[in-house]
Amino acid sequence: MVDSPLLMFAAFPLAAYVVGSTPFGVILARLHGVDLRKVGSGNVGATNVGRTLGRKWGYLCFCLDVMKGLLPALAVGILLRTQEPPTPPRQAAWLATGCAAIAGHVFSLYLRFRGGKGVATSLGVVLGIYPYFTWAGLAALAVWVGVTLTSRYVSLGSITAAVVFLPIFAGLNWWRLGALWPMALFAGAMVALIVVRHRANIRRLLAGQENKIGTGR
Repeated sequence: MVDSPLLMFAAFPLAAYVVGSTPFGVILARLHGVDLRKVGSGNVGATNVGRTLGRKWGYLCFCLDVMKGLLPALAVGILLRTQEPPTPPRQAAWLATGCAAIAGHVFSLYLRFRGGKGVATSLGVVLGIYPYFTWAGLAALAVWVGVTLTSRYVSLGSITAAVVFLPIFAGLNWWRLGALWPMALFAGAMVALIVVRHRANIRRLLAGQENKIGTGR
């Protein structure tokens, strides 16, 4: 049964964690004879892949990392959404699956529990939690594109997009926030995680030492 706690809070999140742990950046780099953790920033995400292997490989890595969050969230959402909005326990199970996918990317099973910052996989999760997070996620993506292209700082775009996601979500769902309280808590935790994972970038931004895209610094 879909309502089985073992399925909702153990099997689904475990499967999502395994999927999220897949280090596509490391895999793509190794296909080119490169250890991604020893070049550039040392990060295993799409930005470092793009700087190391070229822009097209960075885009491919970004898409693959998004899919790690999108597919589990979509699949579990289809199984759990039998009413609008889902009950709090079903929301919690849905969100647990999303959290597990993000945790897999940040603390990869295959990289001794190290990984990337989780931005792309988080984007996949929010797009897959349809429709509650999807439109806010697309709006945050637009903010990311705008800030990144304007400033040429990927990290600044990621941080800004994360920070604006929560108020956009609240604004789009204001009339049912009481029923969506598990999702509101998740959104806050996800934003906090992304900001914390970018703390080194924030220090470099404040010091004027952060790398820009399209330049050597």
